[in-house]
Amino acid sequence: MTTLLITGGTLDKDYQPLSGELEFEQTHLSAMLKQNRVQPFPTMKTLMLKDSLAMTQADRQTILDACLNQASQRIVITHGTDTMVETARFLLAASDPDLPAKTIVLTGAMRPWALGRSDADFNLGAALMAAQCLTPGVYVCMNGQVFPADRVEKNRASGRFERLSSPHSSHS
Repeated sequence: MTTLLITGGTLDKDYQPLSGELEFEQTHLSAMLKQNRVQPFPTMKTLMLKDSLAMTQADRQTILDACLNQASQRIVITHGTDTMVETARFLLAASDPDLPAKTIVLTGAMRPWALGRSDADFNLGAALMAAQCLTPGVYVCMNGQVFPADRVEKNRASGRFERLSSPHSSHS
């Protein structure tokens, strides 16, 4: 069984007509999963609804703790794309011996699901499948591709995630 941890990001934002802003009201994940007839329905836990640019190291620790406390060995995390790679690397660098036994896949969207014409459904479906098929480790799943956490970056100019030719080192 897969566990879905929800942290927010563009995927879960919605347009607020009074303010003209994209904001969080609630997660859309349950509606997305039902609409796409996902079976079996994953266990879901909302950790936060936050723009990833506002995420702190304490938030990343909350995500890590939630991963460690899940009975499931397969975890998908919805996350904003701006700092998804940073969170993936934080999880990868975690020294807890329980983490490597889990398959953790982070995903998100470049456009909010509630606005339509979003990549959210595609990315979520790909991440759920990837979590079932990958060996234990930490991954980012976006744009129909899966990347190891230490070999990915977001190309802000193209709005895509790309594979790095060599592993990212936190010491470089």
